Amino acid sequence: MSSVRFSPLSLWYPITKSWRRWAEVAASVTALILLLPVSLWLAVRITPLQSVTAAGQTVDVGAASPGWAWSGPGELDLFGQKIITQPDFPGPVRPKLRLTHITANAEVAQLFGSKDHDGAATLGRQLAGGWLRYGLWEGAVSAGIVILVLAAVTGLRRYSLRRTAAVLLAGTVAMTAVNVMGFGLLASGTPDTLRKVHSLSDLVGRENMTPVSPAAGPTMGEVEAIVIGDSTAAGVGNRQLPKPNVLDKACGRSADSFAEQLAEVNSWNVLNLSCSGATTREGLLGPQQTGGLTAPPQLAQVERAPKAQVIIVSIGADDLNWADLTRLCAASPSCDDRATAAYFQQQIAQFVLDYRDLVTQLAALPGNPAVIVNQYYDPFGPDTSCLADEGITASKAKTLETRLDQLNTALSQGAEAAGFTSVRPSFAGHTLCSPQPWVQGPTDRAPLHPTAAGELAIALADQQALPPGAG
Repeated sequence: MSSVRFSPLSLWYPITKSWRRWAEVAASVTALILLLPVSLWLAVRITPLQSVTAAGQTVDVGAASPGWAWSGPGELDLFGQKIITQPDFPGPVRPKLRLTHITANAEVAQLFGSKDHDGAATLGRQLAGGWLRYGLWEGAVSAGIVILVLAAVTGLRRYSLRRTAAVLLAGTVAMTAVNVMGFGLLASGTPDTLRKVHSLSDLVGRENMTPVSPAAGPTMGEVEAIVIGDSTAAGVGNRQLPKPNVLDKACGRSADSFAEQLAEVNSWNVLNLSCSGATTREGLLGPQQTGGLTAPPQLAQVERAPKAQVIIVSIGADDLNWADLTRLCAASPSCDDRATAAYFQQQIAQFVLDYRDLVTQLAALPGNPAVIVNQYYDPFGPDTSCLADEGITASKAKTLETRLDQLNTALSQGAEAAGFTSVRPSFAGHTLCSPQPWVQGPTDRAPLHPTAAGELAIALADQQALPPGAG
């Protein structure tokens, strides 16, 4: 008889095969578990925001990138600036709201506490509805991402049609369960919170500003164009006006300002209300203390000139305390530290809220004058060698330029939302250290402000932006 040899491997082989099968299943399940949050994160970033219109404003509704906390604030994107909302929302997936359009009259009624409570409530309902629609779209997009990834994997591994269908079904069910958990359960209180939003001001925890009433005095029917704003519009540091009044002197209004140059070119009667040191809140929308005088709100003066065809706005630098930021940057080893960056973000967040109030009221002016919002020029340019003694290096200048770009983005997007025109004058080739600068230097009367030639460059940029027939 032949003998049969016994090998321990004959017992180990089925155990090894079974272990490998279970290891493969465990690896697949682990990969799927990792795929689900990644798909959710990606879907939140690529799913189109849902647009809603109510109370005179159009708002895009979506979700911010998921976080690890179980509750927290949402995000308000206002003219390119991220603002944290005052109310907290439940769940790791929280709303992101972006203002994209302002319709003047209806929005003004809502902004200033109109008795139209139905209109106010409509905004909250629309936001809640937009959030629910976004959740459905995000669920479809995230499930699609999972299906695409799993289809690629099953194709590479040559799964049978039946096994492929089972894997895809399991992935879709799992992703749907994650979305139901994220949007339906953990964020179940979000629609109720959004329904309580009656204006975007509710989201940031601030009261609506009172509308600016027309200033006392006779109507200025002969005025054809108006300039409102800060020291850049006033033309500080240049020639004084021929017959200045006390407020002209206190505000630094110049005969070389772009307002005066536009008046000359177009044979216009231009009312220059700009004042050095003016901010949106204290200067344009509210009174300003300057030189021992109280300048009335510039917008109140605008309303006395109902026949003005054009209004040019230059504002923002004083809202951000730009002069102080520049001096601090020059005196510090670096102006890109966390404290300075945090301060700048706080200032620009406050500015865009005030700027929204401004463009809203400008859009509601009778006669619908054309509004041009001036952005700020780059004073530094590529060469900063002449500023070495002042503490401004190329690196510091780049940081300041980046922050200036952020302000200009806010100015541009706010103007676009209100249907205005925004222009940015170019000082290329004529910055501070160039042979013929259009910017006043450190030893001039108003450092970093435009020279007479710089004011002319701003005037030319505005001239090109005038609507047909206005100039």
